[in-house]
Amino acid sequence: MSVDTIGRQRRLVRTYPTSLERAWELWTTAEGIAQWWGPEGFHVEVERMELRPGGELAYWMVCDDPQIRAYLASEGMPERTLTRLRYTEIVPLRRLAYANVVDFVPDTAAYEVSTLLELEPTPDGVRVTLTLDAMHDDTWTDRAVAGWEQELGKLARLVEA
Repeated sequence: MSVDTIGRQRRLVRTYPTSLERAWELWTTAEGIAQWWGPEGFHVEVERMELRPGGELAYWMVCDDPQIRAYLASEGMPERTLTRLRYTEIVPLRRLAYANVVDFVPDTAAYEVSTLLELEPTPDGVRVTLTLDAMHDDTWTDRAVAGWEQELGKLARLVEA
């Protein structure tokens, strides 16, 4: 996997040995997302998914790891957080863009970040390019990137199984 900085954005690129259709399904169905979304030590429970521009993905990010739960408690953060994404662009089998409100950071006003997923078929499978807006500071941006690296690793294990 490669990670690049482009202005205030981060770009993660990884190739998966799967079909374009399977990759799209894993990103655009509640069943697909529930299998891999969330960093290590977390799982998600999809509450609602409306895959259309302006539609919403609402899911609970739930901490499963006792050590991470203890850390979250020490930082005044909940172990279960409802996240809502608003889809802004959908090009089937190619692009998926969404915005979500970051409202879980202690002592920081809520703000919005955008994410762009691009899928491209390759001789080896599908290249996934994920472009993330930077968060309010470098520490939280680095945490977001690390979380996505873990999530993309979970996706790789799922695809390879």
